[in-house]
This record gives sequence, structure tokens and C-alpha cells, in this order.
Amino acid sequence: MGPSTALVPLHYVSLGARGPEDVVADPHGRVLTGTEDGRVLRIHHLGDPRTARVEVLAETGGRPLGLELLPDGSLLVCDAERGLLHVGPSGGSVHVLADSVAGERLRFCSNAIALPDGTVYVTVSSRRYPLGQWIGDIVEHTGTGRLLRIEPEGGSVDVVLEGLQFANGLALSGDGSFLVIAETGACRLTRCHLTGPRAGRTDLFAALPGMPDNLWREGVDGPIWVALAGPRVPPLDLLHHTPPAVRRGAARAAVHAPFRPGGTIGVMALDDDGRTVHHLVRRRSGFRMVTSVCAVGGHLVLGSLWEPGVAVCARPPQGNRSPARRYPGARP
Repeated sequence: MGPSTALVPLHYVSLGARGPEDVVADPHGRVLTGTEDGRVLRIHHLGDPRTARVEVLAETGGRPLGLELLPDGSLLVCDAERGLLHVGPSGGSVHVLADSVAGERLRFCSNAIALPDGTVYVTVSSRRYPLGQWIGDIVEHTGTGRLLRIEPEGGSVDVVLEGLQFANGLALSGDGSFLVIAETGACRLTRCHLTGPRAGRTDLFAALPGMPDNLWREGVDGPIWVALAGPRVPPLDLLHHTPPAVRRGAARAAVHAPFRPGGTIGVMALDDDGRTVHHLVRRRSGFRMVTSVCAVGGHLVLGSLWEPGVAVCARPPQGNRSPARRYPGARP
């Protein structure tokens, strides 16, 4: 995965359910997540395993994935089964904001981000495979991911981008001029310009040494944290250049094969120019398939689609930057 520093584990907090796929920190140092049993949780005192406490905020009746905390304390929840949901600031109440686009059911809604003017952008990872068969999309390389825009106050839902390779995490630049989109299936981050002469156009923000999942921005002036769900797989890169029929056959086999993630995990932090601030790796890790990361005080909190809890790791010192490295360009 290139030059890196060690990702140092400190402790683990069990949640009583599998799959805290996304983790986001609130202004009070608490962490929000959702699990495969449909619960949206708030975790208190994560820095000390003896006092950590888990609170249930809501039950979506589906499968919560990406979360976006709003200024009023309410929460946007991307539910893989129900679409884009809103959870009230006191928890409990759950309302559907969008469940279709252009007459098509909003399936595999993955991540959302809200702009200051109330516009919401949402990623759809795949239009062909449901969450339970996500590996099929990665193998087939369908390019059916989308970026959607929802106008303020429950306005229209429009398709902004198509042809994305398993569209996933979203982050807004510090100045609000562009979005960063994780394309898991292409091992890259894509920049979508929102303002200026290139508005509506995309370009490469960063090619990565692994498959990016959720993104989390640490404040306006902080870096964009990137969870790497797995390292690059050279045979998979080669497969992506074979004819569609070959990829479809491989995908059919993949969704029925037993899956266990590897023991190498990693996270990165990038600045708004796409330069690496931190690249942290742990090999032979007992905590596997890191799909999200956020920073809370002196800690990094890791979420996982696979694990029944979250991992708390040491945060690297602010002045320690990983060695500069440009990774090979991501394949289309």
C-alpha cells in the first residue's frame, strides 16, 4: 500500500449488532452509527472502554449506511432498503425524504451530504446489486453508481452524475467549491466541481492504494479522512479489462462464494489538494474491513460493515505527515 505509518489500536467497543458501516462524530465528542438490525446509535465516552455507553436514537426499519449530521442536531440516514431518511434531533422520529428518482426506486442509497443552502447530495452505489451482494458490483465493475441532488425543502430529486464505479462516501471541500466522491470499485476519489467555470464537470482528485469507502471531513480547515475497505487487488484490476460477459460470470460466482475480509486495514487523510496528510496501516488486524473513520479528540474511531463493534485507535500527531507518494492512476 505504499509508504505509511502504523495504525495503533487501543480498544474495542461492542454494539450488540453487526455492521456499524459509517461513523460520524458530533460536536460533543459522541459518535453516531447504524447497524444491520436497523438501529441508529449514539456512542458516549468512547475514549474509555470502561465508561463507553451506547444509546439507541432510532430504528429505521431497514439497513442504515451513511450518516450526515445536520446543524440542528438531526440526522440524514442513507438506508439501503428505504432510501434517504431524516431522524429528528431528539431521535425516535424517522421520515422518508426520498425513495425514488426518475420513477426508479432509490435502492442502495449509500451516502449523503448537506450543503449550507439545504441542497443534499446522495450517492447510489449500484443500480444492479443490492447491499447483500455488493461484491458482485465490485467484481462486475458495472459503473451503475450515481450522484443525486435533492433540492432544498424536499424539492426535486435529480441525477447529477452517472457511470460511477460503486459510488460511496462524500465530502465537501473547505471552500464549498467541489464535492469529493469515493469510487470504491475504481480505487479513486473523484472531484465534482460545484462552482466556477468547471461547474458540473469531474476530474481525478486522488488515486488510492486501496478501495475507499466512507469519507469524513474534520471541520472546514481539517483533512478529509478516508476509510480503505481493502487494498488494491491486481487480479481484480485485470478482470476489469475483460469483456462484460466474463465479468458477469465472475460476479455470479463471487456473490455465492464465502467471503472473509483480509487482515490488512488502512485509513488516510487528504487535504483539499488531494495530497496525503496521513496514511495509516495495520497488517494482521483482528478488526477487519474498515468502512469508515472519524476523529474524536486524540482518537480515531473505525467502523466496519463486517464487525459487531467499533475500534478505537491512536490518532497520529498533527505534525506527523505520511511520506509523500503518488499512487498509480485508477483504472476507469
